[in-house]
Amino acid sequence: QVQVVESGGDLAEPGGSLRLSCAASGFPFIRYVMRWYRQAPGKERELVAGINSAGGTNYADSVKGRFTISRDNAKNTVYLQMNSLKTDDTGVYYCNAYYSDYRTLSDYWGQGTQVIVSS
Repeated sequence: QVQVVESGGDLAEPGGSLRLSCAASGFPFIRYVMRWYRQAPGKERELVAGINSAGGTNYADSVKGRFTISRDNAKNTVYLQMNSLKTDDTGVYYCNAYYSDYRTLSDYWGQGTQVIVSS
């Protein structure tokens, strides 16, 4: 049974930090690209950061230098360290696991964790 479970969302003040975790099970985690998306109220879901199986990373311009994505393949977990938070970082953060090859495509989502940045 595939499971993707986010945690760590909370209320934080501007300038503060949060660390999100995403625990995965039921699929070969090490082979998957793991991504964090977020959706702010009234806006479309957007890609925040991604990390591939080799550890290569990419970030949205809006979070570069503030957020860091990492993965622990031994724990089947991906993290998002968020520093210097801004009110614009408010939203529901979703974890996504993606894999594709010439035969198959797998795309799994978690239920999301709420981040609110407010003073």
